[in-house]
Amino acid sequence: MKFFVISFLVIFSLLITGELLLRFVWGFGNPLIYIKDDKIGYLLAPNQVTRRNGNLIKINSYSMRSEEISSWKTSQDLRLFLLGDSIANGGWWTNQDKTISSLLKEFITEKNLGFNEVEVLNASANSWGVRNQLAYLEKYGTFSADILILLLNTDDLFSFAPSSVNVGRSSSYPDKKPVLAFQEFFIKVFPPSIHPDLQNLPREKGDVVQFNLDALIKINDLVTDNKSNFIVALTPLQREVLPPYSRDYEVRARERLNDVINDHNISYVDFLTFFQGESDPKSLYHDHIHLNSKGNDFVMRKLAEMIIE
Repeated sequence: MKFFVISFLVIFSLLITGELLLRFVWGFGNPLIYIKDDKIGYLLAPNQVTRRNGNLIKINSYSMRSEEISSWKTSQDLRLFLLGDSIANGGWWTNQDKTISSLLKEFITEKNLGFNEVEVLNASANSWGVRNQLAYLEKYGTFSADILILLLNTDDLFSFAPSSVNVGRSSSYPDKKPVLAFQEFFIKVFPPSIHPDLQNLPREKGDVVQFNLDALIKINDLVTDNKSNFIVALTPLQREVLPPYSRDYEVRARERLNDVINDHNISYVDFLTFFQGESDPKSLYHDHIHLNSKGNDFVMRKLAEMIIE
C-alpha cells in the first residue's frame, strides 16, 4: 500500500512540475485567442498578455500588437501605423521589443526629430490579406496616424476574401484557452485531424490578384481622405531571393502591383532587390516567409529612411 501511495505522489508531483514548466517556461496553456468579425474575418482578441517560448506578446484594446494608444495626439506627436499580417505581427517567435513596430518606435525616438512622443501602432494577424486589412481600417479608422505603412508579402497578393472559418476550428486560431498546458502541448505534438468544416473549402473564383489590388486602392483612398501619408512595402518569400527566384505568376502579380503603385503615385519599397543584395539573405528569415529579429531590423531601417525623408 505504501508503495502505491509513494508512486502516486511521485507521478502527481511530476505532472504538476511538467504543467508548471509547460505553462511558465514555454507558454503552453495560454495561447493568443482569436475572435470572429463579420467584415474583418477574424482578429486577435483585445487586451491579451502572454509569453510563448519565452517571448512576450501584448495585444491592446484595439487588437494591436502594441501599447495602448494615447487618448490625445497633438501636432507635436508622431503617430505611425503599421498594418500587416504575421510578418508585421512577429508571431510567437518574436519578443514584443523586437517586432518591426517596436524597433521603429525606438529608432525614430532616438533620432531626436523634435517630437514630444513617437507612437507606432501595429494592427496585424496571422494570414491577414489586403482585404482583411482594409476591413480593419473601415471599422477602426486610421487613428489620426501621420503615416500608414501597409506591409505585404508576395503571398498577400493571392490571399482570399476575409473568412472566420478557421476560428475555433484550427489549433492555430483558438477561440478559448485550454484547461491545461498539457492539453495544448499534446495538440501540438499530436495534431488532431482537420475539422470537417475546413476540409475541401471552395476556392474563391475570379481574379483574386485584382480583388486584392482593388482593396489596396481603397486603402490608399481611405488613408488619403484622412490626410495621412501612405507607404506600401513588399517583402519576398525566401525562395524568391535565391535561385530559382520568383515564379512566373508571382512576377506577373508584382508587375500588376507596380502598375497600381505608379498609377496612384503611392510611396513604395520592394525588399526583393534589397534582400538579394545581402551576402547571406537567408540569415534574415525565421522560416520560408517570416523574418527573424535581424530581418525585422533590416526592414525597419529602410522604412525609417523613407519616414525621415
